[in-house]
Amino acid sequence: MSFVRAFAALAAFVLLPVAAHAAEPAKAQAAAKTTDVVFETSSGNFTIRVNAEKAPVSAENFLKYVDEGFYNGLVFHRVINGFMVQGGGFTPDMKQKAPTRGAIKNEADNGLKNLRGTVAMARTSEVNSATSQFFVNVVDNARLDFTSADARGYGYAVFGEVIAGMDTVDKIKAVQTCPGNAPQCATMQLPAGMRDVPAQPVVITKAYRKK
Repeated sequence: MSFVRAFAALAAFVLLPVAAHAAEPAKAQAAAKTTDVVFETSSGNFTIRVNAEKAPVSAENFLKYVDEGFYNGLVFHRVINGFMVQGGGFTPDMKQKAPTRGAIKNEADNGLKNLRGTVAMARTSEVNSATSQFFVNVVDNARLDFTSADARGYGYAVFGEVIAGMDTVDKIKAVQTCPGNAPQCATMQLPAGMRDVPAQPVVITKAYRKK
């Protein structure tokens, strides 16, 4: 919204209340375009604010998985301190859960940046390959941002941010991972190519819209 500069005290007195009233519908509309989702995990809880205004495709996709209970019982299967924590695709025994829908359009060009605490869609090297998996940035990751409309520069689509419980995410990022020196790593059966897997599973017990 643009602000009107008042050139006289009387004009300011009249115009400012009008501007305040005009802002109310805009605030209500903005509020309707965000949805808060609570993740209860074995390491604590955190809340994501999903931004449907900037990332409508990613938001709709993510919320469908939430509403279906798809994330319940899955784990954060890739944890890299100083980078991000990723979940939404594997069970505690590292079996991949098949997505219920196909891949979605990459919205990394929406202007949202991969800053600490933001949430983005995970994908393969294929630009438009995201399905159910997501990650939380634990540091600012500018190298994941959109820079060009080609495979090398397209980046990863941010669709939300952690608004509560970032201390839980920081707890998750600090867990021991396999391959590594943790005792559990000696017996853990990892799928080919899998790394940075928590030695002790970090389980998403429940994900749901906050009422």
